[in-house]
Amino acid sequence: MTISICIICFNEEKNIRRCLESATWANEIIVVDSMSQDKTVEIAREYTDKVYQKAWPGYVDQKNFAISKANGNWILSVDADEEITAALRDEILAETGKAGAKDGYRIPRRSFYQGRWINHSGYYPDRQLRLFRREQGHWTGGRVHERVDVQGSTGDLKKDLLHYPYKGVICGQLQTVNSFSSLMAEDMYERGKHYHISLLFLRPTFKFFEVYLLKLGFLDGLAGFIIAVTSAYAMFVRYVKLRELWNRLGNQTTL
Repeated sequence: MTISICIICFNEEKNIRRCLESATWANEIIVVDSMSQDKTVEIAREYTDKVYQKAWPGYVDQKNFAISKANGNWILSVDADEEITAALRDEILAETGKAGAKDGYRIPRRSFYQGRWINHSGYYPDRQLRLFRREQGHWTGGRVHERVDVQGSTGDLKKDLLHYPYKGVICGQLQTVNSFSSLMAEDMYERGKHYHISLLFLRPTFKFFEVYLLKLGFLDGLAGFIIAVTSAYAMFVRYVKLRELWNRLGNQTTL
């Protein structure tokens, strides 16, 4: 039983050392860098000689490229802003060592944002399928929200993967909202999803109440309120960009 940890990254010099330090127990570490302009590659080469640079083709293709460079029986895929705890490491080693191990595992992810660990707001447990047999899984999906497709059985681990998104501040989150909303609007447009003005009012409003009330964001204090507002904003921007795509590419004039 061998484990390959796969990491994709771009300009992550402030995060990647923490991630790599938490991955040193693996049989090999694969880093695929999207032509970073900072010290990301230099730092990565302190931990592994399997560092590859590849122009960005999209999340799915980049993560599948990382898998193609791995030799382990198992793949653990983590992002540069994530950290594998000792407890999670021990659970992974124990589970993958079992004779009856499943083919893939979802891992709960706990995020640190606005100076605190987020326990609600749709941010936790945020289970991600990140551990899988190399021959049984591959990445699939659209421009964003990629996922692992596992051919076989799946289960859940209990220990957390730690996540430090957006550099912990709203500026980082708004940058991500701007980037992801464009990609998601493009996916929606290609699927023939039409814009309607009601979406600008109904979807963001529902998203706020979903995050703040239904997903108990109020229990996360001010951070939960900030997450609810920015989640609603992200939904609003996504549909504005969908409208713009239809006006520009779809030969359709919309309100």
